[in-house]
This record gives sequence, C-alpha cells and structure tokens, in this order.
Amino acid sequence: MKTLYLDLSMGAAGDMLTAALLELHPSPEAVLESLNRVFAGKAVLSASKEQKRGITGTHVTVSIDGEVEGEEHHHTCELEQSHDHGHAHHHHHISLAEVRAFISGLDLPENVIRDSLAVYDLIAGAEAKVHGHPIENIHFHEVGTLDAMADVVSVCYLISELAVDRIVASPVHVGSGTVHCAHGELPVPAPATQEILKGVPIYSADIRGELCTPTGAALLKHFVTSFGAMPLMHVSGIGYGLGTKEFPRFNGLRALLGETDESASEQILELACNLDDMTGEELAYAQERLFQAGALDVYFTGIGMKKSRPAVILSCICRAEQRDEILACMFRHTTSLGIREYVCNRYTMTREFETRETPYGPVRIKRASGYGVLREKPEFDDLKKIADEQKLSLREVKKLLG
Repeated sequence: MKTLYLDLSMGAAGDMLTAALLELHPSPEAVLESLNRVFAGKAVLSASKEQKRGITGTHVTVSIDGEVEGEEHHHTCELEQSHDHGHAHHHHHISLAEVRAFISGLDLPENVIRDSLAVYDLIAGAEAKVHGHPIENIHFHEVGTLDAMADVVSVCYLISELAVDRIVASPVHVGSGTVHCAHGELPVPAPATQEILKGVPIYSADIRGELCTPTGAALLKHFVTSFGAMPLMHVSGIGYGLGTKEFPRFNGLRALLGETDESASEQILELACNLDDMTGEELAYAQERLFQAGALDVYFTGIGMKKSRPAVILSCICRAEQRDEILACMFRHTTSLGIREYVCNRYTMTREFETRETPYGPVRIKRASGYGVLREKPEFDDLKKIADEQKLSLREVKKLLG
C-alpha cells in the first residue's frame, strides 16, 4: 500500500507541507509551473534549496502582487482576526463565498477542487466558532487569504499527484507560549488551530512559538488517516519542507513516501476498569472527556459484581504514547482505584473523507478500503442537518441522496 508518513515533531504549516511534498514529486519544477499557471499571477509560488541545522531541504514562498508576505502562520493569524481593518497593507476583505468561488473556478482536477474546498471549510468553520459568527458572515483579509489558499490548493494538488493510498502522521507538536496577532497576544496553539485539531493527538514541548498553523491543522485534519508511530514501511522517498524561523532544533517537516504491508498491524492499548458506583450521567461525561483526550474508542460492557451489584466495565482504546494522559483522565473522571492494561494488535482499513455536493448542500462521505473491501457511508451529522432543514426523516434523506 502506497503510504505517506508525516513527521510533525516541529508542527505543520501550509508552506512546509507544500515544500516537503514537492521534494517527493519526480518533477517539482513542472508542478510549480502548473500551479503558477493555474493561479494566473494572483499568487506566485517559488521554491529554493536551503539548509537548516545541516539538513538540506526546500523552502517555498508565495508572492502576492510581487511581494512575499512572510511566514504562513502570520497570515493565518490575520484570518483569525478576520474583521480587523488595521492591517498595514490596507487590502480588501473577501467573504467565504468569494473564497469558494475562486477555488471552484481554478483549472484543476475535480478531486483537487473538492479537497481544497473541504480544507477551507474547516478553516472557516473554526474561525466562525472562535469569533461566534455564522460561517457565511466570516470575511478574510484578502492578501493573507490568497497566501493561505495557494498553500491549501498546492498541498491538495501534490497529494493528488503523488496518488497515495493512505496518509499517516505523528502526533502534532503545536509549540508553546503566545503568538502576536492583530488583536494582541494569543496563546499557542491559536484558538482556530485548537478548534481544528479537536480529536487529534497534540503535545507541547520545549519550543516556544507557534509550530502548527490553522492552515496546516486543517490540511492534516482532512487528509491524515491516523496519527501515531511510523508504520513498518519500505521508504522510497524523503522530503524536507523548511520553515522560516530559527529554533534550537531543525525547523522542518519531514515526509516519507513508501510501501506498507496492508495486513500489518498497529499496536494499541486497552485500558479497562470495573465501575459499580457511578450514575449514567457521570459515565457519559467520563466517556466524553476520554474522547476529548484523544481516545480511539470508549465503550461500556454490562457486568455483575460482588453483592450482586449491577456494574459496567469501562474500556478505553488508545495508542501507547497516550497512556499517561488517558490514565490520568480515567482516574480523574471515574471512581476507579485501579485500571487494567491490555496490549493489542489492531488491523484497520484505509479511511478517507470526500465532500459531495447535493441539491440540499454538501455531504461528507466516509470511504473505507482494504483487504478487498470497499465501503462508503454518508456522515450522519450532514444527513441530520438536511433532515432538519427539509423536515424529512433520515430514511427519506438517504433515499433522496441515492
């Protein structure tokens, strides 16, 4: 199985992802030429070979109206402060509808357009949530948005070109400290980044600064099948995408391309405890918090305990690197005095999402493949939204969508 593995030990930004994937492509110059032709001068991509900490990689820059706008994460901070009108360049602001129209009008394959729109919807949705506005009311700074769109479209195009079967990534190093934005200092990860990365394993270590941007986070959320240790793979290509800032360690994103055995397993942990003195509401809350902590699955099994008490086994599935965080969460939110650990092998199918346009709005489709099996299923929340808006039952919505 053709697999792409992303080492996110120094986070992720759109330009770093573009650069790393560009190094994996057999014809990087042709890719840049194609993308610049597509953008028709509104954004111009260029790539240069540089060294950081003795490692040679690629640095990608985006010029807007002939001016290099700086580091990608600065633009995404402007996106978060999307209603600010005090930017030094005094450019216009554009709506989400204009962003969608721009992307949809690009001369690119349908799957690249579809992926680009889905990624940008993740960014816009996070911005709307952070600012407390309906998503359609969000407006973006024009220059920063062109820069971010160039990164999003470039990554989607390169992933399509590489034609990988699945994308796996390490947990995301988000950095620490604060980042300066139009409205002042914000904590790292920035609010929009944190919103996008819900459910994704993240961590903060000794690096002070913003390592993962909203654009990078949205690209990871859309494309990455699973997060964890690098699978057993025969590596055929390595790409290094360089960041702009200088840190005490190598500031870059490493991408490895190779073949993995479809039947290879992933080692996971099952953490379990017996509970006979918690209410249904308390158990539900504990389950919710464990999912927020990054658990792969959380479920209850009914049992009988001493003195004929009805009880449940709380089982939590997680990866080995999540053990300490999950254990702390289980002890904090349950009455358990002891938790059992089982080491398991897990075999999974390749999973991905695509967004399909329907007469009733976009619907995300979950697709799973592997072991000679292919399954597709519409996202329940999208079906529910259509059912509520159209005053239909879920069964009727499924029938309408075929």
